[in-house]
Amino acid sequence: MTPRPALGALLVTALLLVAAPAVADPDPVGVWPLAPQPEVVAGFDPPDDPWGAGHRGVDLLGSPGQAVHAALPGRVSWAGVLAGRGVVVVDHGSTRTTYEPVEATVGTGDVVAAGDRIGRLSTAGSHCLPQACLHWGWIEDETYLDPLRLVGAGPVRLLPLWQDQPVPAARATAPTSPYAGWRPPLDALTPADVLAGRPVAAGPW
Repeated sequence: MTPRPALGALLVTALLLVAAPAVADPDPVGVWPLAPQPEVVAGFDPPDDPWGAGHRGVDLLGSPGQAVHAALPGRVSWAGVLAGRGVVVVDHGSTRTTYEPVEATVGTGDVVAAGDRIGRLSTAGSHCLPQACLHWGWIEDETYLDPLRLVGAGPVRLLPLWQDQPVPAARATAPTSPYAGWRPPLDALTPADVLAGRPVAAGPW
């Protein structure tokens, strides 16, 4: 027969496990698609709606003919030309990464590991002509994500920077008075007030 203290400990442990909040899955760890680590010349700026303006990925500065690598392991779901530029898409299960403009050295259905070469960087369709830039995207279903998160260079959470700063308690709770900042005009003060160091407002009134 199980002693009562041991049974109580098991019950407490079970309750803690049930009550523990769910923790979001961390971002997968990937590699930079260009090596050495490239300069980011245009950051991630997702559109407000599927048809809105924005930048659905990041642009990485490279050189023509530079090797392009898969950021995560997966299977190539597209390798060809779209709208006049070479595009490679690698499917990772719940997400996929995109690379353009690229002259593909892989074909649809090929299995790649993180860091495997998938093509060569092209200038045709580059976002930063006359230079060569790789436009690198990361998509979950139809939602664009910041691919820099795969290499630890993206934001930790998608919030405006000002929201990361705690609001001081006094500022958050103190009521606002219509007389805040008011000071009496100089002619309303007596000589005794001035000698006592009481505040004097500067004009004009």
